[in-house]
Amino acid sequence: MHSTDMLPFSVELRTGSSVFEQLVFAVQKAIISNQLSPGDRFPSVRTLSQELRINPNTAQKVVTKLVDQGHLVVQPGVGTLVARLPEASSRERAALLEREVEQLVVEARRLSVPLEELVDAVRHRWMCLSEGEPLREGKPETAKEAQVA
Repeated sequence: MHSTDMLPFSVELRTGSSVFEQLVFAVQKAIISNQLSPGDRFPSVRTLSQELRINPNTAQKVVTKLVDQGHLVVQPGVGTLVARLPEASSRERAALLEREVEQLVVEARRLSVPLEELVDAVRHRWMCLSEGEPLREGKPETAKEAQVA
């Protein structure tokens, strides 16, 4: 896990997956879980690359992607800030999640995960993010375990 006093979020860089994708996801997760709030200063490309020991070009790609997605905003003379996300309609939200939900369902069916267990796992992750708690590896086996966890 990479976390320093210079970075306002945590990221665990793992082999076998793109550093770029992992970092974009980590920042999105930090925003969703309120670890990063609208108006917070976001680290510079230099700080990201030095603290995480990644290529500055990768750090720049991450910031550019997050700006393009509307998660960050660049203010000249101030720096890069966490943006206030606009409210989306339920139709827009459903369209944005369609691909990810389909991937989740396909993977769950491939692993023969029952629907109730999948819903329990999603509910558990949702609650952890809503409460700003760190996520544990794995998932609860049943709805009862999700309530206990």
